[in-house]
Amino acid sequence: MTGTEENTTSYEGSFSVTEAESVVKESIDATIGGEDYNKEQVNKWTAAILERCLGDLCKLGKTYKYIVTCAVTQKTGAGLHAANSCYWDTTLDGSCTVKWENRTMYCIVSVFALSIA
Repeated sequence: MTGTEENTTSYEGSFSVTEAESVVKESIDATIGGEDYNKEQVNKWTAAILERCLGDLCKLGKTYKYIVTCAVTQKTGAGLHAANSCYWDTTLDGSCTVKWENRTMYCIVSVFALSIA
């Protein structure tokens, strides 16, 4: 099965896109919510977002291994395209991507959840 579509089904133990998106948005807002883009801070911000996302996802108590990616880029008018694809069990595994922006930057976080149950 491929996991290119979002898994929004409600099987017992299935990945909740809504929960993951909430965790990601809270992590981004808490880390860079009121900041302007600053290239000296990007490494610190991405590390903090990843650490917080992973910690909060694990606190949900689900039986998953998580992979989280984060990219922060300055708004300059240049294009940015990203894609991902997964081959897995779509009834249990899942992913979501959150695009966040303010007036000076974009932040894109992807979460991949692999069931260990």
